[in-house]
Amino acid sequence: MSKPIITVENLSKAYFLGHQLDRHQTFREAIMRMAKVPLQRLRERSGPSRDSVDAFWALRGVNFEVERGEVLGLVGRNGAGKSTLLKVLSRITEPTEGRAVLRGRVASLLEVGTGFHPELSGRENIFLNGSILGMKHSEIKSKFDQIVAFSEIEQFLDTPVKRYSSGMYVRLAFAVAAHLEPEILIVDEVLAVGDARFQKRCLGKMKEVSSGEGRTVLFVSHNMQAVSTLTTRCVLLKQGHVESVGPTAEILNQYIREGGGAADLIYTAPASDEKPKITRVELRTSEPHNVQANGKPMQVLIEITTPRAIESARLSFHACNALGDSMIHFWAHDDEREMCRTPGTYRLVFEIPKLRLYMGNYTLRMNLKEFAGGKEFDAVESICPFEVVMYGQERQGGWFRGSCTYLEESSWDVQKVA
Repeated sequence: MSKPIITVENLSKAYFLGHQLDRHQTFREAIMRMAKVPLQRLRERSGPSRDSVDAFWALRGVNFEVERGEVLGLVGRNGAGKSTLLKVLSRITEPTEGRAVLRGRVASLLEVGTGFHPELSGRENIFLNGSILGMKHSEIKSKFDQIVAFSEIEQFLDTPVKRYSSGMYVRLAFAVAAHLEPEILIVDEVLAVGDARFQKRCLGKMKEVSSGEGRTVLFVSHNMQAVSTLTTRCVLLKQGHVESVGPTAEILNQYIREGGGAADLIYTAPASDEKPKITRVELRTSEPHNVQANGKPMQVLIEITTPRAIESARLSFHACNALGDSMIHFWAHDDEREMCRTPGTYRLVFEIPKLRLYMGNYTLRMNLKEFAGGKEFDAVESICPFEVVMYGQERQGGWFRGSCTYLEESSWDVQKVA
């Protein structure tokens, strides 16, 4: 039986926290501080005392394994230790205790510009990164055109990367990491820098390299839809510890139930003396912590404040996925509900009796317009984030694996005709 491609055993990482206030030093103090550096490094290597108040344990006793060709998600709140773990696995920092064994070539995408030399051009950095991965010049050259096409930076290929925007940096870095055939691809939240179209392409490429080419992917993101679509298994980290390991749906549901996705479900804005505005939106999900169960009712309360009468008001309501695409769309017309015909504040109560969106991460988008002339008064986007969950459903095995937009009710009638 083959060994796991990644083995993490009792991995811990501690950092010393400095409590001394920064101040100007005398020459004598600077010399004394330099003399203490070798002793401090020796003390750090031997490991900080577990009882030391100056030691912050970013990771403590982390254990898990990753099989070859598996796509593993790492989830947890900010400060849980996800990025520290990836830095240890990428050999950027050493663990204080324990060990991590990686049996394959590793490409990491942890933050914008990682592994790039700012003075070199995009072309030169492609070959530099390939050499770091241990590839021959001929191997890099054979992949060169694919990398350039995917990154869409051909016009700036011979420009020093220090002049690139953050988006260009990420496009080139991901293209290099994905196409130079590492056995293990490590991707942090860095993809959030790119636009929605590029994020879709990156997710598609990661699916391709894992399922089609059998490479291993470690993926960290706060985008639960991306995690649920891409990964089959997840590790939930909490304050540097492994809280649980299991199938993606099970771990994401646990993370959400514990408040990992909690955010403000109420949007407010001041009224205007000049134009009609959406002044309040409140989302009422079926469960606490922004959680909406598939098949359960969901309610949205909306307030519109207008300083003048509107001839034919129309309010549009969208639920959008993490990439900003509208998944469901509803609207209210003045003709039907007599709203905004006189100045004042109007309250609309909107209810979906049975929300059937597929599990994932969503936000609300609203537009207030004058229907007859098409004039837009107000628009709000990416408000009231919520998570759709499907308790008890497993993503591994069976017909349910995959993703879709929503799940519609239906019935089947099977008849034998001969």
